[in-house]
Amino acid sequence: MSIHLFYVLGSVGLDIIANLALEKSQGFAHKGWGILSIVFIMGAFALLALAVQGINLFMAYAIWGALSIAGTAIATRLVFGHKLNLVSCLGLALLIGSVLLMRLGH
Repeated sequence: MSIHLFYVLGSVGLDIIANLALEKSQGFAHKGWGILSIVFIMGAFALLALAVQGINLFMAYAIWGALSIAGTAIATRLVFGHKLNLVSCLGLALLIGSVLLMRLGH
């Protein structure tokens, strides 16, 4: 496994944290959480920029997007109690499956 994949995974982690902070900010009503979300998303894109030095952009972005969306859905369920219905779960499965198919075809 290359270091570039670890950059993508680190970027995913920072993106999920940024999304949780954004939710906590309640639409920037709590400025500290809002600023924290901006800092984390900047870090996420910095790591993504490092990742594309060794991974094709479309693949890095597809992995990042799918894992960030799925991770955010799971994290908001755990932290804030947001509900995931069957259709949402199927959508997440399709999203992750599509990235896996892209990877196999690459």
